[in-house]
Amino acid sequence: MKVTVELSDQEMAEILNITGERKKGPAIRRLMEEALQQRRRAQIVQRFLSGEWGVELETYEADQERERLQAQEIAP
Repeated sequence: MKVTVELSDQEMAEILNITGERKKGPAIRRLMEEALQQRRRAQIVQRFLSGEWGVELETYEADQERERLQAQEIAP
């Protein structure tokens, strides 16, 4: 889909600089893709922080204790 966007010369120069693209179309597309990706990541982070999503690390505590004991045995 094509979209017309009005930007100042300064904004376009900044977009080209930020994206590293040489042409305007690919620069705008890249900037848009990166913005969408950043928003998606922020949504995922928010789900973890709110508790909506979580991670079950069933053996984490047992592994930590085992590693601690092994370190004590090795220590002089």
